[in-house]
Amino acid sequence: MSDVTIAECLARADVPRLDAQLLLAAVTGMSRVALMTHPERPVSPAQQQTFRKWCARRRAGEPVAYLIGEREFYGLPFTVSPAVLIPRPETELLVEFALDRLPKAPCKVLDLGTGSGAIAIAIAKHAPTVEVWATDVSPDAIVVASANAKRHGVAIQLLRSNWFAQLGDSRFDIIVTNPPYVAAGDPHFIDGDIRFEPQDALISGSDGLDAIRAIVDAAAEHLAADGLIAIEHGFDQGESVAALLTSADFRATQQHDDLAGIWRITSAMAPRCSAQG
Repeated sequence: MSDVTIAECLARADVPRLDAQLLLAAVTGMSRVALMTHPERPVSPAQQQTFRKWCARRRAGEPVAYLIGEREFYGLPFTVSPAVLIPRPETELLVEFALDRLPKAPCKVLDLGTGSGAIAIAIAKHAPTVEVWATDVSPDAIVVASANAKRHGVAIQLLRSNWFAQLGDSRFDIIVTNPPYVAAGDPHFIDGDIRFEPQDALISGSDGLDAIRAIVDAAAEHLAADGLIAIEHGFDQGESVAALLTSADFRATQQHDDLAGIWRITSAMAPRCSAQG
């Protein structure tokens, strides 16, 4: 096998062009811009072999992020693996929510079910004076999140915990969470990238709301007076999540839409008695 050019390699790839560019960039160590501006550069036989294998796995549905081990989130690169969900653009709304509402005084923010650590780390990176905590029940996720925190030079408190279980009496000014919210049996699991992601980080009971119910039931005990919680949920779950928060005496429930106009996050203020437990 002899060298071929970048242009030839991309032309032979039988995956979408963007996917092919991302895969070849990772294989060659070049940026996508370099690939496009220097299509005449050679691709070695070893690189071609890796590229072909990755393209075959991509055709089978394996996410590009898992193949190259990385995904950008809130302008930052994050290491990912099949142990964690792939950070998605719509989840950046949780980061914006927290950053826009940080109290002027020193405060504490909690990211429940942190996975790769993307939400917590993005907040810590953009608000370095904030004390950021993050929990996840998966030990493998904690390893990934810890590596990402080190990669970005931020100090966050990482705990292996089933939601609030290991937090004791700690209270926070803001709690953000992107919990599992997919209903068991959802047809989206038949095909697509989602098949390769950890199902325990996606599926949450017959209606997709089991994890959110558990979070809402315990959140007041871990919020400061007038503290805020923001929960990401499915496109058709907003009214249900708002009703759960209202039933638990949370105040000032609000709807937050993503850039596509989809109700993506529901937030609320702690019950008036929460600070007294």
